[in-house]
Amino acid sequence: MSILPTPLHPAIVHLPIAIAVLAPLFALAALWAIRRGITPRWAWSVPVALLAVLMVSGWAALQTGDADHERVEDRLGEQVVETHEEAAEAFLAFAGAVLGISAAGFLAGRAGSAARVIGTVGTVALLAVGYNVGHTGGKLAYPDATSPATVSAGGSSSEPARSGTADDDDDDDDDN
Repeated sequence: MSILPTPLHPAIVHLPIAIAVLAPLFALAALWAIRRGITPRWAWSVPVALLAVLMVSGWAALQTGDADHERVEDRLGEQVVETHEEAAEAFLAFAGAVLGISAAGFLAGRAGSAARVIGTVGTVALLAVGYNVGHTGGKLAYPDATSPATVSAGGSSSEPARSGTADDDDDDDDDN
């Protein structure tokens, strides 16, 4: 009996996604704190540390995704899995670039200030790139949610189409 969940990938991917959501908030808060007189090196260390954790957890998510690749590919097809994997690799590469630029925010003077502003903008862009990874991963986790069979006659896919389920026998006879 293993203490780790199987498959491991779905359990790990939530950390880099959560950090991608939080990083812009912490970067903005650090810029605000610096503007209010907090030492840049101290205030900026929080978003840079978050981005470092994002890199490590993103790398772990990519590695565990590679381990589960074949199992999912056999069920859902190579193209869907490849699209998600490419999005994850792009996310990790972009996160590395944002981390590098943000680390330059420890420099003094205009170079450090510029790196902090560019790094903050980068965290917002990273959130968009991370959304794409999550969206393509969602297609793997919930393939029926995006298939044409779940789109209702009205053209909305917000509710799955029902066909032949036990719930269909409930004719909503509320004639009380």
